[in-house]
Amino acid sequence: MTDLAAPLPWRVPQAAYVHIPFCAHHCGYCDFAVVTGREGQIGAYLDALEAELATLQNPRPVQTIFVGGGTPSFLPLPALERLLTLLCFWFPLAPAGEWSIEANPESLDADKIALLAEAGVNRVSLGVQSFDAQELAVLDRAHDPADAIAAVQRLQGRIARVSLDLIFGIPGQTAPRWRDQLRRALDLGVGHLSTYGLTYEKGTPLWKQRRAGRLLPLDEETELVLYETAIDTLEAAGLEHYEISNFARPGQRCRHNETYWANYAYYGVGLGAARYVDFVRSVNTRDFAAYLAGRRTWQEECLPPEERARETLAVQLRRASGIDRAAFHRQTGYALEAVTSGLTRLVEQGLLRADGSRVALTRRGKTLADAVIERLLRG
Repeated sequence: MTDLAAPLPWRVPQAAYVHIPFCAHHCGYCDFAVVTGREGQIGAYLDALEAELATLQNPRPVQTIFVGGGTPSFLPLPALERLLTLLCFWFPLAPAGEWSIEANPESLDADKIALLAEAGVNRVSLGVQSFDAQELAVLDRAHDPADAIAAVQRLQGRIARVSLDLIFGIPGQTAPRWRDQLRRALDLGVGHLSTYGLTYEKGTPLWKQRRAGRLLPLDEETELVLYETAIDTLEAAGLEHYEISNFARPGQRCRHNETYWANYAYYGVGLGAARYVDFVRSVNTRDFAAYLAGRRTWQEECLPPEERARETLAVQLRRASGIDRAAFHRQTGYALEAVTSGLTRLVEQGLLRADGSRVALTRRGKTLADAVIERLLRG
């Protein structure tokens, strides 16, 4: 077995996630830890966040920071400035580090962008979801297409890297309409696109509408066509399909998310935040009142080594580069074949490609990624 006691990235975090739960509006498909109508408690939340950060005892230098939500850009300017100051102290960023923040188009004005740039934020992930007003209405989004275009234009020239989130599989969506969404995003000149299939999370308004028969979800075949349309359109435009749902121009990958896909360690603070430190995976309370009161009740899980290796297999296979056999062994202490017996059959079926050094999904395998990973984990 490999000695894993050394301070390596799968054990000692080089990344930090910070959760800001506030939103102006709770979208119909969202199942994240968010709150609405609580603007008066933003100061109290930052007090609680500061208290949680103080439990680190000392600043923790990192290579990447990701501020997610919720809608971090919803914070008013003084609160946003306070948040950025806290993070600069507790998570000092390496000189060539990546600092990302999520934003919604309607809440990102020029003053906030200037503040972000001055603090050192160098990447903004913008929740566009669609450039089609009808699709935005189905998703219960609060912005319109013009807001999204204006937000991108305000960001350009101030923030080095801009990423757009888009959703496919929206009821009523067709391949031509989806292709138009992708082309409109490309026309804006951004360097990164994330394309996510719409999911109906239990308990959300969209899930309830589906259950009541008030909307008709797309069938799996149509969703597959849409996914392949994204691959074909974005790769033809010069973007690299570097992870199942993510596309980037050269040098524009999301380094923070690559931490997750490598199954490396990371800090996590805030309501409902997850962290992975010293092989222990923890999730913070989603109870807003409890968090404000300082009751950070973490749910913890520490997998045994073989299960941890299988988890590493599952997340690393999402990457276009797949799994490097030697690196996998260094990280987990196991050879790849020691934790699964399904590789050969999946290669024969054209779902995986493998050689002596690496295993990765084929084009067909990407369209069936969840099923492929499930088969590998079974045996």
